[in-house]
Amino acid sequence: MVEFVLPQPLSEAFISCIPEQRQAVNKLLHEGKILNYSLSLETSKLWVIFSANSEVELMELISSLPLTHYMKVHISELTFFHSANAFASTFSVN
Repeated sequence: MVEFVLPQPLSEAFISCIPEQRQAVNKLLHEGKILNYSLSLETSKLWVIFSANSEVELMELISSLPLTHYMKVHISELTFFHSANAFASTFSVN
């Protein structure tokens, strides 16, 4: 899990990169490299659960996000990650 601390105040340069960030995040979600992406503007924090096979791969994924160089990054290795969404995708009404 990566915790990003957003800069305060948000600069125009940061704000202008948001569409590019959304596009990069959507691509990584589609590829299964990001499992969860959560933002709290109240606490100026962004939490991302990545699926990576190594620290090097994780660092490459973090670096690929356009807003990374504006934020402080804290990495925590998770022992496990459970999500209700993983079960919902297997359900079909057909």
